[in-house]
Amino acid sequence: MSPHTRGLLLLVLVTGLWGSTFAVVKELGEQLPPAVLIAWRFLIATLALLPALALIRKASAAPAKPGPPIWRDGLILGAWLIAGYGTQTIALQTTGANRAAFFTALSVVLVPLWLMLAQRRPLPLPLWLALPLAVAGLAFLSWEGGALVVGDAWALACAVTYAGFIVALEGTASRHEALRFTLAQLAAVTLFAWVWAALSSPGQLWPPAPAWGPLLYLGVAATAVTTLLQTVGQRAVSAAEASLIYTLEPVAAALFSFSLIGERIGLRGALGGLLVVGATLLSQRAGQAPHPETPAPQVEGHQG
Repeated sequence: MSPHTRGLLLLVLVTGLWGSTFAVVKELGEQLPPAVLIAWRFLIATLALLPALALIRKASAAPAKPGPPIWRDGLILGAWLIAGYGTQTIALQTTGANRAAFFTALSVVLVPLWLMLAQRRPLPLPLWLALPLAVAGLAFLSWEGGALVVGDAWALACAVTYAGFIVALEGTASRHEALRFTLAQLAAVTLFAWVWAALSSPGQLWPPAPAWGPLLYLGVAATAVTTLLQTVGQRAVSAAEASLIYTLEPVAAALFSFSLIGERIGLRGALGGLLVVGATLLSQRAGQAPHPETPAPQVEGHQG
């Protein structure tokens, strides 16, 4: 199997795991403040990866590449991540899991837009067509669920910040060994989240007993594993290709939301979701060219 094919498969798995989190986070949001939920989720994820780091210490470390140190790139990616996870968690307090998933899917449309702005090039025709298509899809989703709620705005903010993360990850993933870089990102988010939690919810830092099972799932499977697999996958897959695979996330979210918490999508919602997914697919025609402002993905040996 080629590194590129392996990277694509890893990102498909990541997307499926992400799709399951909307329903879980929505249910947990009724028991924990957003900052506390994220703080425990990422602390668990960081601790889950530490044994793997210990296992690879026996391997001889490759010479460090010239460039920014891993802790600085980790802080930058961690800032993007906590912005994305924070806005998504807040969004799910007042909007449905299905609806939030399709709103968040706009990050796929925004990736080529970010790249075009970074290159100072005119937007190609497919992206001009994709943007109004995505807006129409969101209008149908909002129409089905009644008036726009504050959670919808937070979900849109999540789309913007996660698009920034995807682009930033493409530019930094090839600089560092995957596991150590993943830990640097998770540790940065953990630090940011605990500061946020201590300031915003100082009396609610310890989760109730029913929250521990979902927190362990979010921390280990849906955060530690997905962040590592995404870091490995995007070493051989471009940001544009990765964002195309991420169009599967709202579909997976709809399936999990129906099976776990009984959320359904009506006719208008289904039409809106199809328009959003169609817009994300169309937008990829605007992102097929190389992006000279970011280094090309490089595949390096990874152990663990």
